[in-house]
Amino acid sequence: MSIEVTSKFISEAEIFAAFCEEHKPPTDLIFDDGEPMESNRHRIAMNVLIRSLKHAWNDRNDFFTGGNMFVYFSEYQVRNRDFRGPDFFVAMGVDGTKERQGWVVWDEEGRYPDVIVELMSPSTANVDTGVKKDLYEQVFRTPDYFVFNPFEPNSLRGWRLNGGLRYQELERNQQGWLWCQRLGMWLGTWQGTIERETAFWLRFYDQSGNLVLLPEEDAQQQADAAQQQVEQERLRADRLAAKLRELGIDPNALTE
Repeated sequence: MSIEVTSKFISEAEIFAAFCEEHKPPTDLIFDDGEPMESNRHRIAMNVLIRSLKHAWNDRNDFFTGGNMFVYFSEYQVRNRDFRGPDFFVAMGVDGTKERQGWVVWDEEGRYPDVIVELMSPSTANVDTGVKKDLYEQVFRTPDYFVFNPFEPNSLRGWRLNGGLRYQELERNQQGWLWCQRLGMWLGTWQGTIERETAFWLRFYDQSGNLVLLPEEDAQQQADAAQQQVEQERLRADRLAAKLRELGIDPNALTE
């Protein structure tokens, strides 16, 4: 960025106004191009990643995760309406309580996303593994980048910036998962039904290999555990009552 000063009498207010004009404040930016996601499954897949990570890190306020949001990183991009909206991204070490319509790099102290996932389709695969990959590597310097087609279970690929700031493709583990170093989690597929759609979904797994649950999955798991505990207590009481009867004792009499 450069601002030409033609007179020594130019005021600081004029310099600041010129700077603001060139750096388009967030309120002047476009945050919605009206373009829908590729499919309903793509939408669900994006929300699964966002909601599960937020739930896992519910006690943390030092990160922001979003999806299908524009990332603004240069005035040239703004002028040319060159919108870039990762399907899923995470920025670490930021104020997670701040409301955002998009990610504006110059309003975030120069920070770019630390993790990006693009949900591919046949029409976007070449861009996601080509132009966008180059952008995230060479401009964003995003440490961890992944691509996945929700309709192709074996399509997961990932890259991590190496010491030379170049992307090096990651190798899958025995389960076919990829390690996301910035999140300290695995990314892999999980077969199941979400929002009445059965598919192989891209999910997070913790370091021990446990599925990172959605809020409703966690609630159901806790409810199932509570029900199991009730059932175990009932069986224990039945066994005790049977033992008392063997000894000639009426268990009902003990409660009277």
